[in-house]
Amino acid sequence: MNMQMSSPCTQGPIVRGAAIDPTRFRSVMGAFATGVAVVATEWEGELFGATINSLTSVSLAPCMLLFCTSEGSATGAAIRKRGLFSVNILGQHQFDLSDRFTGKQQNNRFADVAVALSPEGLPLLQGAAGQMSCRVATVHRAGDHDIILGEVLSGEEIACSPLVFHKGAYGSFQRA
Repeated sequence: MNMQMSSPCTQGPIVRGAAIDPTRFRSVMGAFATGVAVVATEWEGELFGATINSLTSVSLAPCMLLFCTSEGSATGAAIRKRGLFSVNILGQHQFDLSDRFTGKQQNNRFADVAVALSPEGLPLLQGAAGQMSCRVATVHRAGDHDIILGEVLSGEEIACSPLVFHKGAYGSFQRA
């Protein structure tokens, strides 16, 4: 039986055998739709938070996850020092929080944001689709980023559709 499937996708230019540059790498990786989360911590009385889309589960026994931060991230540095962090999986209605926690400016990211503190004193963003408290297990340097591997201490899911990031834009999830 010969079966052909049609594709709704449009093929872009293919460059085989050439070294990939950061611009093309970013463009190709943009085809991979991800969820959006804010990782956060408290260090010496100050709250730190950053938007990430590199979150992935690693292990169920024990429950572990990982994410990546750029080497100059103030939030990444605070998480490494504190050894604890929260993960706030954003709902589709929270694209404004994603924008707020993206970028170089660290000051005022938490201004006017509804935040509760976990029993460990970690920032939990109200209305997130999921929240976890984690302990840093290891940190690995990879190029210009750190891979932070964390053991999950607690977690809660909230009935909410997740925020999705694809090709530089926000969207929502729809079942196929």
